[in-house]
Amino acid sequence: MNWSVIRAVFVLPGTALVLVPATLLVLSRNTRFAVQVVGPAHTVFWIAAISGGAGIAMLIWTISLFAGVGHGTLAPWDPPRRLVVRGPYRHVRNPMITGVLLVIMAEALFFQSWLLAGWLVLFFVANAIYFPLVEEKGLENRFGDEYLLYRNNVPRWIPRLLPWKKSPGDLSSFEQQ
Repeated sequence: MNWSVIRAVFVLPGTALVLVPATLLVLSRNTRFAVQVVGPAHTVFWIAAISGGAGIAMLIWTISLFAGVGHGTLAPWDPPRRLVVRGPYRHVRNPMITGVLLVIMAEALFFQSWLLAGWLVLFFVANAIYFPLVEEKGLENRFGDEYLLYRNNVPRWIPRLLPWKKSPGDLSSFEQQ
């Protein structure tokens, strides 16, 4: 991994998954929102572990695809130069956000924190507004008809059961990855 990918990961998921949750946990000390860590004897611990593991795996996979296939990063200042339609991106348009949401959910469950659960909801709502208003317009400007075809066939948040495959007649310049 190169320095730009590491910097983007540190700044973006690092903020959402470490800085904001840590700040909320510190601010909640000695309040009615103070955390109560669950241990392996509780089912919630294992749900959190599975959620967190799945989220981290999804993040590693999608960030690797952005770097390797897209030749860019998850950061708006160094976006992928190629449209990534491989792996989880064939099922859903925002699997990286799904990974982040799974990790935040794991943190909220592990720390039994209503503040982290609130952060989870706020993070999703912010992205549900940001993506259609900003991100998707930028993708349409960068990738044109390729992105429009992709957007029309792959849902934003709820994954398709079967991966999307471009039909042979669809945009001959669009290389199915």
